[in-house]
Amino acid sequence: MKPCLICKTPIEPFMSFGKMPIANGFLTPEQYPEEHFFELVTAFCPHCKMVQLTELVDERKMFHENYAFFSSTSVRMAEHFQRFAEGVMKDYLDPADPFVVEIGSNDGIMLQNFARASVRHLGIEPSANVAEVARGKGICTISEFFNEDFARRIVAEHGQADAFLGANVMCHIPYLHSVAAGIRILLKPRGVLMFEDPYLGDIVQKTSFDQIYDEHAFYFSVASVSHLFGEHGLEVIDVQPQNVHGGSMRYVIAHKGARPVSASVALQRAKEETLGLNRPETYDQLRRNIERLRDELMALLRDLKRQGKRVVGYGATSKSTTVTNYCGITPDLVEFISDTTPIKQGKFSPGAHIPVRPYSAFEEHYPDYALLFAWNHAEEIMAKEQKFRDAGGQWINYVPKVQVS
Repeated sequence: MKPCLICKTPIEPFMSFGKMPIANGFLTPEQYPEEHFFELVTAFCPHCKMVQLTELVDERKMFHENYAFFSSTSVRMAEHFQRFAEGVMKDYLDPADPFVVEIGSNDGIMLQNFARASVRHLGIEPSANVAEVARGKGICTISEFFNEDFARRIVAEHGQADAFLGANVMCHIPYLHSVAAGIRILLKPRGVLMFEDPYLGDIVQKTSFDQIYDEHAFYFSVASVSHLFGEHGLEVIDVQPQNVHGGSMRYVIAHKGARPVSASVALQRAKEETLGLNRPETYDQLRRNIERLRDELMALLRDLKRQGKRVVGYGATSKSTTVTNYCGITPDLVEFISDTTPIKQGKFSPGAHIPVRPYSAFEEHYPDYALLFAWNHAEEIMAKEQKFRDAGGQWINYVPKVQVS
């Protein structure tokens, strides 16, 4: 048994996905011999209610100068973050010289909205190549990892912040106590932390097991987030479900007693009790559901191969790494993965070593079936892929169930 990353309670794993590579570690054949693998194992802590990985990958292997994810490739996400920023400016900024800090700011997709409004801001992005793109847009960005010591440096140089923001990043950080302590130092007395991450309730309800990979050390619920930040004199004052990344939750957190607590917090915690997110047997059932999806997807792919059908993956996502490696999907079942991110094109998928090709390869010779790895962007994708369907193409999805449409 290993200790919980949050409260040190001994925890038992509920599932192993087996040996797994770095989710965003797209590589060339020359790099195969040096490819890093680890065991992807998940556990539930009965004390603080946190679902987490039990084996962590060195952050420098995941976030570095060749990081292969750029948020601005999605139009829908750009619109989402614009609305997020507008809400922050409307509800939480001091009119006198406001200051906003974002952790994991990526290529500036959210902070660009504050820059345009002439709001003082600072992006913290550890991947050097991605931070450089943000700076090229005129967004104040530093390439470092945030912790308590760094928070003190920010306050000394810039003053305290009205808002500390994060989107799909807090769940990446295993040393969350240092982050929470830093946030408490950084925030003004009425300042707020607002962050959103994939929501545990959606993972359980949809069996979206591909949300589980090396970068996601934690899978948050309102109960676990409340426990963590409560230890640092902070409290959840609002929760807002978000229809992005397959189902996310936005948490609004403030110094304890500084702001009123919305009724949404108690309502969501009651829903979590109903879903069984606080009970270990829920995760035993989740494991069985994941195993069933794996078996059904592999049976479908093998049947299509026997029929001589072409199957191509759509979206070389981090999630696709979990699916291909856990299920055992190989290049003889999925010919290649189409992706619009230049840094991934011409490389091979982590572990499974399926070729990654430009979108033009998909468009020029449509396959019979497209395996939708980027299912969390399905609405945006379907809107632009009518030609594929008109040509007789069909989609394979595996969340919340394996189906062809």
